[in-house]
Amino acid sequence: MNLAHLLLRQALQHPERSAIYNGTAPHSTYGQWAARSAALAGRLLDSGLMPGDRVLLFMRNHPRYLEVLFGAWWAGLSVVPVNAKLHTLEAQWIIENSGARWGFVTSDVAPSALAGLEHQIDVESEEADELLAPLADCSSQPLVERDRDSLAWLFYTSGTTGRPKGVMITQRNLMTMGLTYFVDVDAVSSDDAIVYGAPMSHGAGLYAIPHLMAGARHVVPASGGVDPAELFALGRTVGPLSTFAAPTIVKRLVDYAEQADLTQQDAAASFKTIVYGGAPMYVADIERALRVMGPRFVQIYGQGETPMVATALSRQHLTDTGHPRYRERIASVGVAQTPVQLRVSDERGVALPCGEVGEVLVKGDSVMAGYWDNPQATAAAIQDGWLFTGDVGSLDADGFLTLKDRSKDLIISGGSNIYPREVEEALLTAPGVAEVAVVGASDPEWGEVVVAFIVAQSGASVSEQDLDQHCLQTIARFKRPKQYRFVDELPKNNYGKVLKTALRDRLRA
Repeated sequence: MNLAHLLLRQALQHPERSAIYNGTAPHSTYGQWAARSAALAGRLLDSGLMPGDRVLLFMRNHPRYLEVLFGAWWAGLSVVPVNAKLHTLEAQWIIENSGARWGFVTSDVAPSALAGLEHQIDVESEEADELLAPLADCSSQPLVERDRDSLAWLFYTSGTTGRPKGVMITQRNLMTMGLTYFVDVDAVSSDDAIVYGAPMSHGAGLYAIPHLMAGARHVVPASGGVDPAELFALGRTVGPLSTFAAPTIVKRLVDYAEQADLTQQDAAASFKTIVYGGAPMYVADIERALRVMGPRFVQIYGQGETPMVATALSRQHLTDTGHPRYRERIASVGVAQTPVQLRVSDERGVALPCGEVGEVLVKGDSVMAGYWDNPQATAAAIQDGWLFTGDVGSLDADGFLTLKDRSKDLIISGGSNIYPREVEEALLTAPGVAEVAVVGASDPEWGEVVVAFIVAQSGASVSEQDLDQHCLQTIARFKRPKQYRFVDELPKNNYGKVLKTALRDRLRA
């Protein structure tokens, strides 16, 4: 099994079909995309890279992202996608941990050489032009066959230890995710267009797979990100768009539509489907979104460890206002997607009755192979084939899952996962800081924001500006606290453990 076969299949059947757009400008047909990816595959192998080697992608959303991604897969390589918002020090740790040999970057994300790579290529450079110079016949470069359980996507997600863990996503995991989209999320045709506003290193990029399966178009906004005015205009020009977005992005789109006095028909001219996930959406927010933009929405719940596949709340569920439990359902994250089993369990993994609250477990072909070079974490996360998600929720009699809380201290801000330990470790290296505790606080725009409680060293003078600057030098910008609270001491139990519940209560008060 090789996911690049999906590209070769489209190129052989529909070589002249438009495939990738840079804004409204056509970038490549399916034939050109395959010819470039196949050429890159051959040149990567000629350079000495071997099937199974890791290749880093540390770049903003870019039309060449897809060409490099499928070129690496064509060569039998494993891709290490890195969030473009990460600090270069964080990216270098991922390079070291993953053993990535080559890296493809954009200069705005990685303006200088990243330590640990054998070779680094700016995708806008002449060298990249040469590497991607198309073959006359893409089928002349054989696909490197891979086992269905071989590593395809090594995705680094934050962990409670303060260091990210490499989630090993296989060829089978991603093929399952792609096929499941058609059954549980949305129908796709060759006339459709998916737009990449959210980071292509995450779920938005993975949704290239089902849209490639259908021979649809792939659109990278000229800005490379989320500009509501640009996206609405782009949809009107290129055709109604599908996209994946965190709730905070959905809110921005709805705000724009409302402020621009757009009708539901106007919204339909720009957007076909908006899949939201990364965090549950408040009931009032999804009701407003439906009221302003119409039935454009589908919710999914998944994790890096079961990418994009756990539950789905369909367009039909979100618009079935006559159902007696409608409001309960739209407060949920939906029902189990087709290829997985779902249960809520106690601490031993034993299934709990409907309505009881426990940890959410997922089992199926979308669940990761494990954590890279971390057998202990793998053994803790996967037991008897069940993924222990760390999320807490309850199932109703109809199979709808409602998330209640998280057993870990994970903060989800704007759809991005932030673990307090990472921020605490960064702040503890700042001059004058004696103790620190980080928690999440509810926020109407971001879902949650990071709040740091700081105990200064005796006699030290510590300012918010100093701490903010320190964070910017050590961790990604989006992880830094939005609020600092200076306190004389942190609340602790008899064993000296910080009582974060008390800190959250203090914030709510």
